[in-house]
Amino acid sequence: MTPPRSKIFIGAGDFKVVGQEFKKLFIDIGGLKPNESVLDVGCGIGRMAIPLTNYLTAQGSYEGFDIVEQGIAWCQRMVTPRFPGFHFQLADVYNSHYHPQGRYQAHEYRFPFEDNRFDFVFLTSVFTHMPVRETAHYLAEISRVLKPGGRCFATFFLLNEESRTLMVTEQSTYNFQYELEGRYIFNPLDPDLGTAFDESWVLTTLIQCGLSSPVSVYPGRWCGRKNATTFQDIVVAYKR
Repeated sequence: MTPPRSKIFIGAGDFKVVGQEFKKLFIDIGGLKPNESVLDVGCGIGRMAIPLTNYLTAQGSYEGFDIVEQGIAWCQRMVTPRFPGFHFQLADVYNSHYHPQGRYQAHEYRFPFEDNRFDFVFLTSVFTHMPVRETAHYLAEISRVLKPGGRCFATFFLLNEESRTLMVTEQSTYNFQYELEGRYIFNPLDPDLGTAFDESWVLTTLIQCGLSSPVSVYPGRWCGRKNATTFQDIVVAYKR
């Protein structure tokens, strides 16, 4: 089950291959179990959801939301009828790149779920398109909807001494050379096209949100690292 190429609006890479790659990472480094409740923040057009349809059991559950209407519409039409435990909903949230007509600002958006609902929350290539205040708010919302002991698995572009050096000396895919209100971007005309954060800020914000016991960081290839796990950096944190 794969959407038509013309409808795929998410990042580069083979749709099926990337989905399977992250499914394995969710299990291997995120500790995802088949009977757990899962929230996919920024579910797109189901690239991560579809591989999970043959992993999560009837005791597990999946909820996904996204700001791009065509992705949600396709998932509701093609995935949910075949897998009734998989639910998708639209979030009418502003993003300068993906949804400039959005009604709500991300820093005001409350996830449509009750407290302590999920065992596992993941975001793939979401914080790589968000400003500082909005990112901090989403991390607080993730903490709110996670059960104690639940995990957050999120990808970032993290800036530290190593990645900053590689970014200017190696074959880095992006050069986050412009600072904008606490984040770093590579395109001033479309700031949300790509965002990097200081790693220290991310780790501090996780602690402030109650997501810190422990935190694991898996560096990515984006800045020119060799033999990294994935393209983007991965952070896995637990709710205290």
